[in-house]
Amino acid sequence: MIQELAELTEVTNTLLWKGFAVFLRVSALVSLLPAFGEQSIPAKIKLSIALAFTLIIAPAVVVPALPIQLDTTLWLTLTEITAGLILGIGLRMFVLVLQTAGSIAAQSTSLSQVLGGAIAEPVPAMAHTLVVSGLALAVMTGLHVRFAQMVIFSYEMLPMGRLPNGADVSEWGLDQVRRAFTLGFTLAAPFVILSILYNVALGVINKAMPQLMVAFVGAPVITAGGLMLLCLSAPSLLSTWLEALNSFTANPLEAVP
Repeated sequence: MIQELAELTEVTNTLLWKGFAVFLRVSALVSLLPAFGEQSIPAKIKLSIALAFTLIIAPAVVVPALPIQLDTTLWLTLTEITAGLILGIGLRMFVLVLQTAGSIAAQSTSLSQVLGGAIAEPVPAMAHTLVVSGLALAVMTGLHVRFAQMVIFSYEMLPMGRLPNGADVSEWGLDQVRRAFTLGFTLAAPFVILSILYNVALGVINKAMPQLMVAFVGAPVITAGGLMLLCLSAPSLLSTWLEALNSFTANPLEAVP
């Protein structure tokens, strides 16, 4: 009986140690995860989400045999939280993409001040609309499933208990920032083109009819045109964004050995 209890205690300790090791990476990632890690979500809900993902991911992860000691625990905490933050920042950049695209579009169509301060983050209403729509679309198409797959896959490229190379991480980070701003400007390109055409047309009209107050005539036109363009282009913009997000989750750390 005592031997069976000892074996049960050893198995329990092993499972708890494995769950703790996985929870460190998952919790750091969930704190930055789009939709699940937003500022509006209470900390208790985020903790519940991290525990739920840990229960899903832990059976698929092989934890190296490490002695349960203070120095080992501290080192594992450092490495796993670092790995989780790297993945989380990469995912968080996709929220920045929608915010950047919405801000550029709002500035181009004179809608940057409409409900600009009515939300938690100081972004125009158009950017907020794109962010909420993109996050809803990502969750509806299985963001939680792709997130679990990404974390399991990350242990192959970021092994547990090992810090990634700083030079590789910095290069990867710069590449993610470059891609984020490139994608953001690409999504906002139709609104920039509309703004250029509007200003050129306004200049021509003002040159032909100097006595006409073209600003009063053109302001409603660019506002209505921007809103109509948003309604027409939003499905295509969000589909492009979602495709880029899925591509990232499929191979998030291709530049980090």
